[in-house]
Amino acid sequence: MKRLLAAVAIAILILAGVIAVRTATFRTPSVPRVTSKKIGADENQLAARLAAAIRFRTVSTQDPAQFAGAPFRAFQQYLGEAFPAAHTRLQFETICEYSLLYTWPGSDPSLNPILLIAHQDVVPVAQETEKDWSHPAFDGVIADGFVWGRGALDDKSSLMAILEAVEALLRDGYQPKRTIYLAFGHDEEVGGSQGAPKIAEILKNRGVHLECAVDEGETIVEGVVPGVSVPVAVVGLAEKGYLSLELSVEGRGGHSATPPKNTALGILARAITRIENHPFPAHLECATQFFRHLAPQMPVLERAVFANLWLTAPLVKRIFANDPTMNAAIRTTSAATLCNAGVKENVLPNSAVAVINFRIMPGDTVESVIERVNTIVNDERVHAKPLAAPNGPSRVSDLNAPSYAALVKSILETAPPDTVAAPFMVLGASDSRHYESIADNVYRFLPIRMSKEDLDRIHGTNERIAVNDYARMVSFYTQLIRNSNPS
Repeated sequence: MKRLLAAVAIAILILAGVIAVRTATFRTPSVPRVTSKKIGADENQLAARLAAAIRFRTVSTQDPAQFAGAPFRAFQQYLGEAFPAAHTRLQFETICEYSLLYTWPGSDPSLNPILLIAHQDVVPVAQETEKDWSHPAFDGVIADGFVWGRGALDDKSSLMAILEAVEALLRDGYQPKRTIYLAFGHDEEVGGSQGAPKIAEILKNRGVHLECAVDEGETIVEGVVPGVSVPVAVVGLAEKGYLSLELSVEGRGGHSATPPKNTALGILARAITRIENHPFPAHLECATQFFRHLAPQMPVLERAVFANLWLTAPLVKRIFANDPTMNAAIRTTSAATLCNAGVKENVLPNSAVAVINFRIMPGDTVESVIERVNTIVNDERVHAKPLAAPNGPSRVSDLNAPSYAALVKSILETAPPDTVAAPFMVLGASDSRHYESIADNVYRFLPIRMSKEDLDRIHGTNERIAVNDYARMVSFYTQLIRNSNPS
């Protein structure tokens, strides 16, 4: 017994030593020291031009018949007036009537170009929420240090900031060595089937191969990452895929007084419950990379947990599964979003239909998700059919590439003091996926400071951006262009 206890004690000591060593050596990859950069533009003028852009109701709707092209044309005319140098000295094209492509030729054609992406369209404002806005969503009001309105965060601020940066560089006589493309789609909020894919096809047919593309995605979050007090610039190296599956069941109609053992709705409900009760497997690779970059900012206990995932992975997966955001970062998710069955409370439904929306983790595919759903449901009465055009997850971009280093350098030069950059995955979808076939790397980042409260403003009520944050965004794109070009 003494020998056994001694052996156990030695094993515990060895285990503790391994944990301590791994925790002590769990360090963030080195990042360059940078000097803060800021443009000399008037913040009030920048804010005024963004506010004017918000007043154009460039709204995308799911029903193509409701699309209004006039606001897009008016907005594009405004861009020409607000940025005269960009519209006279850059090559400018309109694609599919409403999407925009700018080309700024570089002086060295041997260098692969870069692409900056944004979109013109915004989501509608639900009529019942209009009363809850502090300022009307399309009035472009500047108040209390913010620019208020739909598109202030997603994504007119990015579009306008890119053009502000280009305009300022042109006025200063700057000539890039790399060719720079600007792509502004008009239908990103409804899947981007017309704008970005057509622009990407045109560039591909011209033989363009990009060093990198930078689109919207993650932001600078404050007070969001547990245990980390400094601002975190989250850079999206990949984004999840998108699949909506329609589940349908055919049933026998009739009077509800004499129901069958299982109604069509009951069979469908059972299928949905099975899917919810069998979540996809969790993968910690992305989360591990994220926390590795935050290691110096983390308390010792949290650092020990992520430095020793060989031991703590089951615990981490369980903890993450209880938080919707972190759960979505470690697995393919499913969400029942639509259901339709029956016409009257005492009539058996002849059919029942539901839609399950999946956000697909890199490593899974559209095909593997459908196969897993059929296996889990295991009921031949339930038929699964993909809706629209599903798309798989993106590939994971290289964080060791020079283009990533240029991006991080630009972030740290223009972000709030003490900001730390960390790679992650974008949980939603963006136009960037359409450019993967012509780009070495695609990164997804917007230099906007976001608190937990601000995250709800995207597509929500009281969307706004701080005036000084918007000026910082212009500085970011200015530095990104400079840092992406060899000196």
